[in-house]
Amino acid sequence: MAKKKTWLDKLKETKQPHIVKLEKAFAGIPAGSRLFIPSPKLIDEYIQHIGYGKRIDSKAMRNDLALEHNADYTCPVTTGIFLRIVAEANFEKLQQGKSLEEITPFWRVVEPNSTLSKKLTFGQEFIADQREAEKINDYIGRQENHSH
Repeated sequence: MAKKKTWLDKLKETKQPHIVKLEKAFAGIPAGSRLFIPSPKLIDEYIQHIGYGKRIDSKAMRNDLALEHNADYTCPVTTGIFLRIVAEANFEKLQQGKSLEEITPFWRVVEPNSTLSKKLTFGQEFIADQREAEKINDYIGRQENHSH
């Protein structure tokens, strides 16, 4: 029997980000749109560039990624799945002995009371605690100096 993949395994998968042209409307996105499908690794890298004490909502992150990759929209469905992979994988790193400074600060995107945070294996309190520790303000929107 195959070993169940860990969240870290899922984060390390080498799926390439790509753009699809929508034949029909999907998730509130009109037909004919260029839809960017990110990868877990790309979401992880994006979040690493969010400064200490700042936060960005997932909609702003999707807008940034669509602009950066010359698409009309970023897929909200895969982004949500990949955001969970990033959160769970980085929490696994913590459990393996990494420090907070050595992991991707997913709590800067994942809202403590969001549908996603309710699905996380480690619960919502961790996210709320990290936001409190960083005194994260209510800034929502584009990051300053986001570059790769």
